[in-house]
Amino acid sequence: MRGDGVFIAVEVDDGAAGDAELARRLAEACPVDIFADRNGAVAIVEQNLDECVLCRLCLDAAAAHDPGGESPVRVIKRYDGDALLA
Repeated sequence: MRGDGVFIAVEVDDGAAGDAELARRLAEACPVDIFADRNGAVAIVEQNLDECVLCRLCLDAAAAHDPGGESPVRVIKRYDGDALLA
């Protein structure tokens, strides 16, 4: 799943989007409410995407959910040639 703002896009792997624990972690971590827990599934609140402050808290929450694995969450800087926030 992907949500696109003017400046920021967010992707969540489809296989992880239905994970209730990840949905809870992302919703709690994001200070600008880009993520929501919708009945145990990750939802992207598109009207909040361009409020992203590039804090990495969503990336940290996703990494804590699956230590050592590849992050199911990607933050894309559309204003920077679609560079990933690392």
